[in-house]
Amino acid sequence: MPTSKIESKQLLERLIFEDERPQDWVQDVWGLSPTLGDSAAKLLEVFEALIECCPEEKLENLLQTLYRDSLQ
Repeated sequence: MPTSKIESKQLLERLIFEDERPQDWVQDVWGLSPTLGDSAAKLLEVFEALIECCPEEKLENLLQTLYRDSLQ
């Protein structure tokens, strides 16, 4: 059964941000450095835009590749 876009986004967030909410991660980075925080906020914005415009099949293939590589 294919992974939905919402499930793919949640799995990618878990892979990237571990147990932290992406917005909390941005705030943590911002607290360390406003310049890096701005970049982190832009990165999160691009991440969310890519999830929205990417077809479910491609997201699922990306997830399979990333998880397979992380297990090796």
